[in-house]
Amino acid sequence: MTLKIKQSKTKPYNGYKSFSYLEEGKDYKPYKLVPEIGRVEPFSYPVTDEQEDEVQQILDEDYIVSLHEHTFITPEDVGSIFEFRRQGRDWTGYEGLSVSGLDIVFENFMDGTAFITSNAGWKWNDVLHDLGIRYSDFAHQDLVIRAETMDDLYRAKKEGKVAFVTSLESSTQIENEVDRVDVLYGFGVRVMGIAYSEANALGCGLKEKNDGGLTVFGHKVVERMNKIGMTIDVSHSGDQTARDTIAASSKPIFITHVGARALWDTNRLKPDDILIACAEKGGVIGIEAAPHTTLTENHPEHSIESVMEHFEYVANLVGIDHVAFGLDTLFGDHVGLHHAFAGALSIQSSHGKQKFDEVEYVKGVENPAEAYPNVVRWLVSHGYSREDIKKVMGENVLRVLKETWAK
Repeated sequence: MTLKIKQSKTKPYNGYKSFSYLEEGKDYKPYKLVPEIGRVEPFSYPVTDEQEDEVQQILDEDYIVSLHEHTFITPEDVGSIFEFRRQGRDWTGYEGLSVSGLDIVFENFMDGTAFITSNAGWKWNDVLHDLGIRYSDFAHQDLVIRAETMDDLYRAKKEGKVAFVTSLESSTQIENEVDRVDVLYGFGVRVMGIAYSEANALGCGLKEKNDGGLTVFGHKVVERMNKIGMTIDVSHSGDQTARDTIAASSKPIFITHVGARALWDTNRLKPDDILIACAEKGGVIGIEAAPHTTLTENHPEHSIESVMEHFEYVANLVGIDHVAFGLDTLFGDHVGLHHAFAGALSIQSSHGKQKFDEVEYVKGVENPAEAYPNVVRWLVSHGYSREDIKKVMGENVLRVLKETWAK
């Protein structure tokens, strides 16, 4: 039996770099950015020749979906990230996306760290600024298309493009204005979380010690999101807020990027009852891979093996029809960013008392360019059927969108 490593199929890419239609140094302050490909030693999950052929066929023919991603490129100097974010201008990793195998990306931008007017993030004007700047850049290239309907998703695959679904990890920016859900929908937002780390007018985030659950206003927002066709996410919501949201929603929801608390006891991951409740409502759970989240006792050094142990646990718990991948990667030093943003993102709070050896990056799923082909390789090499791979790599997500988006 021989092993073979191949380059995944690529989408047509013309070399465009973000904001190249502007004048560097005049229209914006330039930063040296990390390379999209090759920042760390490339890794392809080992498979046989025959398995690699199957992997490439899957990447070519089936829908490959990321339920949660941040496709921006970080500065090489992580210490400049606050100044970089305050500028309010993020570069998209188009070159990396072109070799990622991805057809659909739920793009979550960087609004928890939109520090244009405040160091707290989640300010209404900053969120709209963040969306508008990225949309302007999207309009000047031809690899990524903004997807707001099911037809957009299907068209992207057919045309060899990458469909971006605009997603926000929290509703904090709507404050106490339910009609802002409509405004965000008009701006293309199709998935939105209830709360991030801190509590807001809707409910509690995972940082809070006392989770009072979904508020009266939160119930109004859930109802509005159901009516307007915006899918709900509770990845960063506190446990009781997540339970209440699932119960209150008349439609399936997502937990876009998470793992099983049964395998690694931290607030960032969800207990079995919430995972089961999400599935029983018809929802889908995306498995997370951001550094030092989906660890396990069997694989305490975070890698693709740790991530896939969470995948198998959740799939066995709720069924293969309710699992997907929202690996939560980016182009840059993700561990370094976590250090820089530790206070703003409540990372230490989410780790709780768990002790672990820190890695420099999560081997096998370090960035969008390598993560999804490697997940497919892992699934093929572990004997998953083509039907089940199609489900977890895309079809499960598409099913929920058909049920939750406006017709």
